[in-house]
Amino acid sequence: MSQIDDALPLSALSEIQSRVLDWYAVNRRKLPWRGANDPYAILVSEVMLQQTGVERVAAMYEHFLDAFPTFEALAAAERWQVLRAWAGLGYNRRAVHLHQSARIVVRDHGGKLPSDPTLLRRLPGLGPYTVAAILSFAFQYDVPALDTNVRRVIERLAFGRPVSDATLKATATRLVPAGRSADWNQALMDFGATHCTATNPRCPSCPLADLCAALESDRARAAPTAKKVAERPEPYRGSRRFYRGQIVARLRDLSPEISISADDLLRSLKADPTPADVHWIEELLNELAADGLAQVTRVNGELRVSLPR
Repeated sequence: MSQIDDALPLSALSEIQSRVLDWYAVNRRKLPWRGANDPYAILVSEVMLQQTGVERVAAMYEHFLDAFPTFEALAAAERWQVLRAWAGLGYNRRAVHLHQSARIVVRDHGGKLPSDPTLLRRLPGLGPYTVAAILSFAFQYDVPALDTNVRRVIERLAFGRPVSDATLKATATRLVPAGRSADWNQALMDFGATHCTATNPRCPSCPLADLCAALESDRARAAPTAKKVAERPEPYRGSRRFYRGQIVARLRDLSPEISISADDLLRSLKADPTPADVHWIEELLNELAADGLAQVTRVNGELRVSLPR
């Protein structure tokens, strides 16, 4: 029985890599962004996949690329066009970040996504996981892409208990097979999503069962809670995020040159608004405007809102 630790011999690393990649060759998910080698298409898929399930992204990904096939096409688009194409994906600030990133890439990098990690981190909305995924999938850097599924698999396999980010990353980095980081990271993502799942992992048929620290200690079914990449969920319906999404959805239905009054918008959201709701809707609209998701103007003393141009 071998357990991954800081002294893991090369033979164990090779065995783990071989088993995982063999499993992936047979069980890989068919996803529309798999096999993409265009850094732009990879960036789009990774931003879409932030906080959104694979199924929803799969339904929207090719539609978005049809509308905006290149950095140049996305950079030239109006904000309202991008927000309309984003409908159904939620977390609309990601669309703003992607639009801003396209304009930065065209303006500062000649329309080519930089492969320098420092420059990638400067693009809006790209956290450590997304940067690592882009480096791996688009530029073949030998780096781990630690999403929630990958974190869970490595934590179970290597430690069977919670560990610090630094310890997890060090082990994850050692496990990346040279020259095959894209396949490796995607293999671990699929393995965590379909086999080594958060609840009811399929331990009896696991190709890594004899190497798994969690299974050895009989803790696989009460596995350590991996640090989540996504934000902590809040009760959605009726939340501030819910109403932000509702407002953007209503604005999408308007022609780009048409605005709606804050009062009419409020009445469409709440059947019997109170005086406090008037202040609430103004705060929410100003917040959306600051995030690039709405355009707010005051016409003859009336607050009006539309999609940003």
